[in-house]
Amino acid sequence: MALDASLRGMRVLLLEQNDFAEGTSSRSTKLVHGGVRYLEAAVKHLDKEQYDLVREGLRERKIFLHNAPHLAHPLELVTPLYHWVELPYVYAGLVLYDLLSGKASLGRSRLLPASKACTINPDIDPRGLKGAVSYWDGAFRDSRMVIALLQSAEELGAHLFNHTEVTALIKENGKVVGVHTRNRIEGNEKKYRAALVINATGPFADRIRRMDDPVLSPLMEVSSGVHIVLPERFLPSPDGVLIPKTRDGRVLFALPYLGHCLAGTTDRPAQLSEDPRPTEEEIDYLIDHLNGYFNLKVRREDILSSFSGLRPLVREPGKDSTASIVREYVTERSPGGVLTIAGGKWTSYRAMAEAAVDQACEMMGLPPMPCRTHDYPVIGSRRPRDEILTLLRGGGLDENIVQHLYEHYGDQSPQILALAEIEKAKGRLHPDHPVTEAELLYAIRHEHVRKPLDFLIRRCSMGLLDMRAAEESLPAVLEIMKHTLGWDSQRAATMEEEAFGKLAAASGSFRSSGIRSAGNTL
Repeated sequence: MALDASLRGMRVLLLEQNDFAEGTSSRSTKLVHGGVRYLEAAVKHLDKEQYDLVREGLRERKIFLHNAPHLAHPLELVTPLYHWVELPYVYAGLVLYDLLSGKASLGRSRLLPASKACTINPDIDPRGLKGAVSYWDGAFRDSRMVIALLQSAEELGAHLFNHTEVTALIKENGKVVGVHTRNRIEGNEKKYRAALVINATGPFADRIRRMDDPVLSPLMEVSSGVHIVLPERFLPSPDGVLIPKTRDGRVLFALPYLGHCLAGTTDRPAQLSEDPRPTEEEIDYLIDHLNGYFNLKVRREDILSSFSGLRPLVREPGKDSTASIVREYVTERSPGGVLTIAGGKWTSYRAMAEAAVDQACEMMGLPPMPCRTHDYPVIGSRRPRDEILTLLRGGGLDENIVQHLYEHYGDQSPQILALAEIEKAKGRLHPDHPVTEAELLYAIRHEHVRKPLDFLIRRCSMGLLDMRAAEESLPAVLEIMKHTLGWDSQRAATMEEEAFGKLAAASGSFRSSGIRSAGNTL
């Protein structure tokens, strides 16, 4: 919405209580998809709502991949099938999925004999396998997409502040005309006035709605989705594997992601939390199901990282589980004139923004202005891939650093290369990961990094992929940030304690941590 509104000529202020993408937006399954599961429900129950959701998803999937080609790409997914009757049923459904894609198709679905499926992906359990069906969807790097969108809005004049929470709404004559804010790092408070306040806070939408009217009925239903990250050896194939329905009705994925295997997910009712974490039970659930449905043999000590995200689902009366709730979005105007948009999924982010900004224009009495995000390349995707890779390779970088920089920053990568030369910051932050000191400096100066985990988890992905490596890199990151941001010793100590504590708590769900900071085990 910040980008869409900025493109329409509006003055935009965006406020985020924690870091950009710290919540749901960085904790997804990293897929850009039309929703095969929704299509099955649409056909079975003649449900037009589900059908329309699939059509929109397939249309938006193409736009997504076109507007951010350095962050998103097509991905082939293989679905192993263990009953003969499933082969024609699932294949027919995926052919329909292809037909609905039309010109937005990423590839054709195909039937695979059991031997071929196991050759393509040895993680498929061969016992009782009758065959498989493969189809195409998209994959992307979610937290980096947030940053690309924000940078694109910022170059058009939008003002962005992370670690800044809205503590109250400013009301005059019953109408909301602005917000009170508090910076969570500095502690300073400010007021901002606006023609319109938009509430796009995902699982926290009800919290803002009730700032306007405390008696409003809840709009959100929150569920948790847990994922684990495993070494690449657990998924040596470039294709993903999908179990469309486990015994308890869940969807199970094993996906290639930045040289690792991303596996999940759960779907259970959850409590609202700013820092949701996987429980022991959820980790055990994933291990048991991955070993039951895949030929993986996962042990707890194999897990490099894990994360839990909260799905912002819109309540639907009569639904007996969060898994059955349609991932649709709604807009609502509160009594004081706050526009709330809630629900949806990553794939439809652009369409959601368009709908909300259209409504915002109407609420503010502005003349209709066309949306321009359909074919607007985000920052990082405006120069050819080969041109950027040639520039990076000319800088004498290791090939894994070249690929990492392009996959995270696209055509902004040469800025990091230049910074490495100017600042003499060519060193890696960790020997096992292609993340450099120059990358951290760039993120501080251009990507609003204010805390160590802003960088380690959401900008460079190290903490997402390998929690232990993030722990080991933290002292170097703290030292660079202290020098660059001018922290005094007290601020540095506070940042150190918070970061080590969060990493210890996050890794504690799948292994003992043993992190040490200032002589104390956290």
